Amino acid sequence: MPINIPNLLTWLRIWLIPVFVTVFYLPPGWVHPQWVNFVGTAIFAVAAATDWLDGYLARALNQTSAFGAFLDPVADKLMVAAALILLVQLGRVDAVIALIIVGREITISALREWMAGLGRRKSVAVSFVGKLKTTAQMAAILLLLYHDPLFDVFDAQWWGTWLMYVAAFLTLWSMGYYLKKAFEHP
Repeated sequence: MPINIPNLLTWLRIWLIPVFVTVFYLPPGWVHPQWVNFVGTAIFAVAAATDWLDGYLARALNQTSAFGAFLDPVADKLMVAAALILLVQLGRVDAVIALIIVGREITISALREWMAGLGRRKSVAVSFVGKLKTTAQMAAILLLLYHDPLFDVFDAQWWGTWLMYVAAFLTLWSMGYYLKKAFEHP
């Protein structure tokens, strides 16, 4: 395993998952509920930012590696799955939506592995609709984790729920896109 800044940032993202989840399970009274939402959201936001930063630095510092290419998507999927499970537990996301998103992640990961084994990894490379899905999903998760109204005018739960439905739609669309690309050329 190459030790470099991008890989350390990816490991940081993985290490932040139990910290982020623990914040929401602190005993009642330890922290005001509104601060729990704020701190949990902030930790998730830092973890999400490392996703962009590790890729940028890997390219900018010429520190890309096979291990980093493997670990980065694993960290992303662990982080999203943990957040969705937590949001279902908190009653902020419907379990069906979480299953759609997590199911797609597992399916596309398996598809990418299969295509790589056939020497066709590029046929299922990240697409624009996949990036759009990730953006909607991360914004929705951040809003749903925060949950509380912002400045008494912006309903984070309502907007987060709406964006999560958009993310679920884009999830299905992107899965269809990747499956089509994979099976276009035998």
